[in-house]
Amino acid sequence: MSSIMSHQQRNTPTDFSTMVSDAVDRRAFLKGSAALSLFLAGATISRSGAVFSQPTTLLTFSQVSTSTDDTFRVPAGYSARPLVSWGDPLLPGAPPYDESGTQTSAAQRLQMGDNNDAMCLFGISQDHALLVVNNEYSNLHTLYSHGGSAITADDVLKDQYAHGVSVMEVRRNTTTGFWYYLADAPLNRRITAQTPMLVRGPAAGHALLRTSADPTGTRVQGTFGNCANGQTPWGTYLTCEENTNDYFASSSEVSLTPAQQRYGLDTDDEYNREWFRHDERFDLARHPNEANRFGWVVEFDPFDPQSEPVKRTALGRFSHENAALTINRDGRVIVYMGDDARGEHIYKFVSAGRYDPQDAPANRHLLDEGTLYVAHFSANPGELKGQGRWIELTHGKNGLDAGSGFNDQAEVLIFARLAATAVGATTMDRPEWIAVHPHNGSVLCTLTNNRNRGTNPEQQTGGPNPRAENHYGQIVRWWPEDNDHGRATFQWDLFVLAGNPVVHSGNLYAGSSNINPDNMFNSPDGLAFDTDGRLWIQTDGNYSNNGDFAGMGNNQMLCADPATGEIRRFATGPVGCELTGVCFSPDQTTMFAGVQHPGEDGLPSHFPAGGNSKPRSTIMMIRRDDGGIISGS
Repeated sequence: MSSIMSHQQRNTPTDFSTMVSDAVDRRAFLKGSAALSLFLAGATISRSGAVFSQPTTLLTFSQVSTSTDDTFRVPAGYSARPLVSWGDPLLPGAPPYDESGTQTSAAQRLQMGDNNDAMCLFGISQDHALLVVNNEYSNLHTLYSHGGSAITADDVLKDQYAHGVSVMEVRRNTTTGFWYYLADAPLNRRITAQTPMLVRGPAAGHALLRTSADPTGTRVQGTFGNCANGQTPWGTYLTCEENTNDYFASSSEVSLTPAQQRYGLDTDDEYNREWFRHDERFDLARHPNEANRFGWVVEFDPFDPQSEPVKRTALGRFSHENAALTINRDGRVIVYMGDDARGEHIYKFVSAGRYDPQDAPANRHLLDEGTLYVAHFSANPGELKGQGRWIELTHGKNGLDAGSGFNDQAEVLIFARLAATAVGATTMDRPEWIAVHPHNGSVLCTLTNNRNRGTNPEQQTGGPNPRAENHYGQIVRWWPEDNDHGRATFQWDLFVLAGNPVVHSGNLYAGSSNINPDNMFNSPDGLAFDTDGRLWIQTDGNYSNNGDFAGMGNNQMLCADPATGEIRRFATGPVGCELTGVCFSPDQTTMFAGVQHPGEDGLPSHFPAGGNSKPRSTIMMIRRDDGGIISGS
């Protein structure tokens, strides 16, 4: 997912023709992937090597072409409109958006946050709902009139109010079918880097979470870096803290511990946000434990604006992308999570208690007790399919004890990355969004890219990460043993290897067989299923449109049929943006999709207003012109 470091994470174009000998032959990929799909789905293989059980009935739209325009494009027969943009008024007394950048923190506190990311829709009635949206970070060049060159204390507060989560009531226009948000509605809310919240679970109260402002280690001020999300069947929202390390710096020389370094902390204010200068809790020299209080999954009730959000420490601390929740057949809650950093891991949480649809209060504590696991993938040489197992991250097991640096379970969770390494988890190519198929129980995870793969001795090529200096990304898929998400083993394959078959030929950098010159893309990121089982893929990649990325254009959203492997491009975004966050109205006739940071790095975008306006992150609504289900028959 994009973050304040997203442009740093993209890879520059590289000629990989000399690396073919180090990569697995593409034919081996097709053979291995097809074999596993045949075993699982009883499909047949076409002469092209792709796997098809039958022609797709899920993808009914005509694919859109790539674009480099400053527009949001959707297929013929569809229309798209903005719903809400950064700076729009949400709470009583909020002023309208002023693009001058001179509005104060008091204004931003009442307005829509910046850089909308993952979102969920909570139904109230047929035409009335709550839309809950993450606001991952802010764009300093548009947030301030000075572009970030002379940051004051109020500027920092304004920046902190631009982060977090926005909650708003929305209604459907019964004439047009499109929705509109309700400013000043009673359930509207902003949760920001200043919002008080609780800490619960095994790490609550631990010495590593205590500060001078909170000697109990149970109350934290704020959330930020809110990337993707999760939604529970008991009506709560899960917002995930991702790149929280980027907000900390130091006013004086300090020696960072190996654990701090593993979590990306740095004494320099690399992105010049200057929080540490005006809010001392972000100064590592003064408050080294403050950083341990971020990097968690946060749960809150969107229907209760007075409720306190809760950081659920049982789910571990790392750069959380999203929290894909499913109820296992035995009633236990399963949460799959990716750690979005190069060479990090995929995790699974299994609750100790069981979900009871008749006991909502009890369900609110299900994420406080359970077991955290990390994934290990194995494969035979040259095969892109294989077996996997979940390794338990419990103190006293698998070598996680004082001898390996973990004194208790809280330390295992606070330093989950170190625990994952200690037990031999597989390093992955930036695991981001995870989605669980609504019908067959398979699980998919986007592995966005990883320029370190094959160059870092600890990140060798193989298994689900087969390409050196991987700049295209892939989607790994697994099936739990006996369709039981609580089991310790699974089978996996690669659903797709993104690539460029125009630039590359006959090797893995061309992509898998379901990639062709008409649907190619790079850096899959956002991932979601709709109720019919379509897989929606959003990209956050290189939009240079040259070199290895020639012909790919701006970032895009695609739709796939998991049964046939077919992928079609559904939408393209404006200049310099990432497409991120997707949800649907209950009747599936309206899609909500996010456009984040148009005009990134000063690129010439004026989306969505056009003219000479400043670019603004925006949530778009997409509908079929005939009012039918999105991609329905």
